Amino acid sequence: MGTISFHGELPKPSTSSSPTSSSTSSTSRTETVNGSHEFKIKGYSLAKGMGVGKYMASDAFMVGGYEWAIYFYPDGKSAEDNATYVSLFIALASEGTDVRALFELTLLDQSGKDRHKVHSHFGRMLESGPYTLKYRGSMWGYKRFFKRTLLGTSDYLKDDCLSIRCCVGVVKSHTEGPKIYSITVPPSDIGQHFGKLLESGKGADVKFEVDGEIFDAHKLVLAARSPVFRAQLFGPLKDQNTQSIRVEDMEAPVFKALLHFIYWDALPDMEELMGSTSKWASTLVAQHLLAAADRYALERMRLLCEAKLCEGVTINTVATTLALAEQHNCLHLKGVCLKFIALPENLKAVMQTDGFEYLKESCPGVLTELLQYVAKIGEHSVISCGYRKEGSLDGSDVNGRRVKPRLQ
Repeated sequence: MGTISFHGELPKPSTSSSPTSSSTSSTSRTETVNGSHEFKIKGYSLAKGMGVGKYMASDAFMVGGYEWAIYFYPDGKSAEDNATYVSLFIALASEGTDVRALFELTLLDQSGKDRHKVHSHFGRMLESGPYTLKYRGSMWGYKRFFKRTLLGTSDYLKDDCLSIRCCVGVVKSHTEGPKIYSITVPPSDIGQHFGKLLESGKGADVKFEVDGEIFDAHKLVLAARSPVFRAQLFGPLKDQNTQSIRVEDMEAPVFKALLHFIYWDALPDMEELMGSTSKWASTLVAQHLLAAADRYALERMRLLCEAKLCEGVTINTVATTLALAEQHNCLHLKGVCLKFIALPENLKAVMQTDGFEYLKESCPGVLTELLQYVAKIGEHSVISCGYRKEGSLDGSDVNGRRVKPRLQ
């Protein structure tokens, strides 16, 4: 990391008392944006013998605005080594041109002795500077990372599992000019103001009856936040009675959470809302809220619910969540559910749940996609395998541009 200062030529002092003379400066800063990823390889003994040039790839991870992936070759990358070594590489997994970065590949010692196998750019002077990856699929690493015969009896292997850590430092540059002010601006608190307005009920001009409960709200706030409410309250086909509106097919806690988001711009505490610490209860509320967000065209709320459901996928809830994702076109959530169900250790248990019966009845078409994904998992054993065109020596670029596909 370095700092380079640029200064314009300073004017000579004026013999007059002119107040127009001035000098300015700017600073170009070049530094790294760092991140790391740990990749565990379980069942290493089963991966041996898969073939020279075939690899196991980590999930893509983000550092410095780019996606990266770790590639481990159990039988080596190069045929000329005759499977004598395991190979280890880091690859640029997203679009990018001439991305400059520092790397560190570490095979972790699992004995507690901290005798890790490390190859690193960090902490040393580089004759030619950071490594440059030309395009998506470019790699840096080592064909002869470690001898296979030694790896099987080493402290790096424990319970037939290897653990690899990769650190990436993406080189970034920016120029700073002189600061002419220093004012601390607090974060926006508009949500706090609107939230307090909802809690106080002051100025409320519309009531909603939901499952026997009454909720007071403000027409202008609802109309500003949701195009559906705007049409319902102010559009040419607005409800005849906008003083009291009955909401069908929605439970009172869900509508309460919906109003909370509209005013606070944040989801409520699910456990507090349901009066339960059950993960299942929180997932159930998130499912209903996602449907409500779609109904009232609240895109941010829909994405927040989708993210929460992705985090909370379980055996008992995944089938109903998948049906919901299919019905409301949540492609990322759908992919996460399909991937979870298709795993051999999950499939049988999920098929025995009531939710799976509901999935078959409500979304029969998605079963075909599930079968295709199960077949894909079976073929590849959750390992992405393939060949790449060979590069030259360790640390060289590889011309093949294909990287591990991500489930959308």
